[in-house]
Amino acid sequence: MSKTLKPPYIKKITERGAISIWIVDGIYVRDHIDEEFSNYGQHYNFKFIPKEEFWLDKEAKPDEQKFFIDHLLIEHRLMSQGVSYDKALVIADKKELSERRKSGDVKKLAAKGNLPDASKVHVRLWKKLETPVSVWIVDGRLVRSVFDVDYTEGGHDYVYEFVPQNEVWIDNDLEESERPFVLLHELHERNLMAKGWDYDRAHEDSSKIEYHCRMNPNELHMALGNEGWE
Repeated sequence: MSKTLKPPYIKKITERGAISIWIVDGIYVRDHIDEEFSNYGQHYNFKFIPKEEFWLDKEAKPDEQKFFIDHLLIEHRLMSQGVSYDKALVIADKKELSERRKSGDVKKLAAKGNLPDASKVHVRLWKKLETPVSVWIVDGRLVRSVFDVDYTEGGHDYVYEFVPQNEVWIDNDLEESERPFVLLHELHERNLMAKGWDYDRAHEDSSKIEYHCRMNPNELHMALGNEGWE
């Protein structure tokens, strides 16, 4: 790690064999090291993480650590043996989903035999825009347990088929101070995709404007206004 950067560690929470598991300041990591770091990471996916460490982002609601650690143990072991990230992710996701189902989360959104009700992940309406779009703070744990185990930070109806039409979702696990930057990313990305951009291109462009505003927070308000957030 560059000497110009401070260590992002908050506290070590446990060890698994030779692996030390740390809670880190994810906002700092995204702002100064890699904006793609999300809920957790390990060396073979993020080279800036030491080989014998797992990093878990400090959550606003820290109730998913066990799931993340189980996932990372499999992902790290497989990738250290030369398995590609994509293949390791599928196997680790399967294990994580199994653990999540045992937790009873699915029952919170779906009565027996019925499909999950996406509206039940709503925590609160953040804002209804002038356009038909509504922005919701959602229960990120339930979204990951029931709809998409790889969901992180935010999403919208142009990317996720389970998000109702004209909705943007922001994960409640994000710290309050970081939510506006993720909101900017999701609104910008959705607006581009509504114009016909494919996801990869829209996501890349949105990551650039998000990172720019993280480095220049005085420009955030105007950037949000350009995306319809008044």
